[in-house]
Amino acid sequence: MKIRLHVAALCLLSCIAATPAFAIDYPARKPGLWEMKIGDGTAPAADQTIQQCIDASSDKAMREMAQGMGAGKDACSKQDMRQAGSTTVIDSVCKVGTSIATTHAVVTGDLSTGYRMDSTSTYLPPFMGKSDGKAVIDAKWVGPCKADQKPGDMVMPGGVKMNVMDMMGGTKKK
Repeated sequence: MKIRLHVAALCLLSCIAATPAFAIDYPARKPGLWEMKIGDGTAPAADQTIQQCIDASSDKAMREMAQGMGAGKDACSKQDMRQAGSTTVIDSVCKVGTSIATTHAVVTGDLSTGYRMDSTSTYLPPFMGKSDGKAVIDAKWVGPCKADQKPGDMVMPGGVKMNVMDMMGGTKKK
């Protein structure tokens, strides 16, 4: 169950960068190895750390996958982004399963070296038994991907390794 929540959090992160249905030009993350601490902002010791190797293609594919988690390209009835310096504010209303998620996210920093995202969501009807939720993601660019990694590789808590591109059925050839 925890792994599914982490993948969901990554998908939320991916939504920040681009949503083709709205033709908003969201910035992409710098290619390489990213380390993300994901939690709810209340207990740093409870945060989970994930490492993810990306390139432009895998980052874009994950953003598109995040958009498709709802009802396809029309999953979101609203998605607004405002930028002021190094702060980006995103407000969205999207269908997630049978629920409508209303989310407010604030991203500070940049997508080249490190950023923080604070988001709050409400779900109507409740999603997976929750009517609201909060997520905090602190991400930093670690450097180039390791020699044994390919774009889409994620190392989850406990050392579990998976490739998001393989899971999506879009294995990237290298």
